[in-house]
Amino acid sequence: MSKVKICETVLRDSHQSLIATRMTTEEMLPIIEKLDEVGYHSLECWGGATFDACLRFLNEDPWQRLRQIRERAKNTKLQMLFRGQNILGYRHYADDVVEYFVQKSIANGIDILRIFDALNDPRNLKTAIDATKKEGGHVQAALSYTTSPVHDNEYFAKFAKTLEDMGADSICIKDMAGLLKPYDAYELVKAIKSTVKLPVELHTHYTSGLASMTALKAVEAGADIIDTAISPFALGTSQPPTESIVATLAGTEYDTGLDLKKLDEICSYFTPLREKYIASGLLDPKVLKVNVNALLYQVPGGMLSNLISQLKQAGKSEKLQEVLEEVPRVREDAGYPPLVTPTSQIVGTQAVFNVIMGERYKMVTKEFKGLVRGEYGKTPVKIKPEFMKKIIGDEKPVTCRPADLIKPELSELREKVKAYAVQDEDVLSYALFDQVALKFFEYRQAQNLGIDLENGDRELNVHPVV
Repeated sequence: MSKVKICETVLRDSHQSLIATRMTTEEMLPIIEKLDEVGYHSLECWGGATFDACLRFLNEDPWQRLRQIRERAKNTKLQMLFRGQNILGYRHYADDVVEYFVQKSIANGIDILRIFDALNDPRNLKTAIDATKKEGGHVQAALSYTTSPVHDNEYFAKFAKTLEDMGADSICIKDMAGLLKPYDAYELVKAIKSTVKLPVELHTHYTSGLASMTALKAVEAGADIIDTAISPFALGTSQPPTESIVATLAGTEYDTGLDLKKLDEICSYFTPLREKYIASGLLDPKVLKVNVNALLYQVPGGMLSNLISQLKQAGKSEKLQEVLEEVPRVREDAGYPPLVTPTSQIVGTQAVFNVIMGERYKMVTKEFKGLVRGEYGKTPVKIKPEFMKKIIGDEKPVTCRPADLIKPELSELREKVKAYAVQDEDVLSYALFDQVALKFFEYRQAQNLGIDLENGDRELNVHPVV
């Protein structure tokens, strides 16, 4: 058994999970060189919700963040999370947009693309995988872990084999809700390792309190890489602490070779940041407690906070338990999709409507209709014809790869953003988050003109330079 490698998540998933992705580039940059010296397998620093949060909440250019991190991390691979045909947005995009996004991600400094699909539909991964191979990037194909009558080890091993055949360079078990239990992890890793010849990485969350034990059993079964977060941004809905995993494996056949003294320097840097986020209220102690409900209802941490907020807005906070019980029923009706962006939001919102309305499916969201109709891809279990009829009526279901129905978008998008663009990548920011991106472009232009929008009107309409 070779040494276990560590992927550090503090620059992406750990702060996405704990503080809604609000860590700024300015807060990251002073520690990048130190992170680069540790000897991590990779730094997960981009993708997921970082792109949206940069533009929407931080007035930052996500591409600039990536370039600045790359400039300082000279030895360590940089890694991103990529939602297949959804890229980093919430709908499917045309193949030309997916290909261009992959090209620009690698050109700006990404080495490893972790590519996943919420439904584990390989058709939604194909374009992103092919584009990554073409650009010389490392394809880490992920399986979205969940449990259901069909999601067993055989299902996941078979899916891993499909991903290997499609060109994956490594496989990631993506356990976004912290559902994977230690002994189940052991069996799952064994099943995958006996089916494919690729390195296997485990990504899990501490939500249900199991993550460190799950990581240990996965390592014993042959997992090659484990995702961890430096301790000030670990635990709760984040990952297991880097230092604890490194200390546990030290001196064993799985020794990571990482130096706890160097990790302590990283920890010392992030500790005051953690305190700052607690003081500001952004780091809510609620996300740090163990939530065993995740195992009962399969609700990931981020989805739980969405449900609470939706019920609060409707003045129905007392209905949370009913909604949690409704989620698995809606999920079963919809063909047992794993609950991860965007399916977690779609199933969760529908469960909220079912409870608030007092009648199941009295009101159906556009997104839930789309999921049932097949617009997001093939569900793990075929949806019952009578349920499909109830939700979409006489509309025809989508049976082809959903992206086949989307015509090329890039040239039209370029035309729309031409007046604002200062770099090629701006067209991609606009493609994913049109109005949010435009606001950011206006803000950026105002800054360049010396106009302060921070304390003034964020909506100030700065006319594009033609």
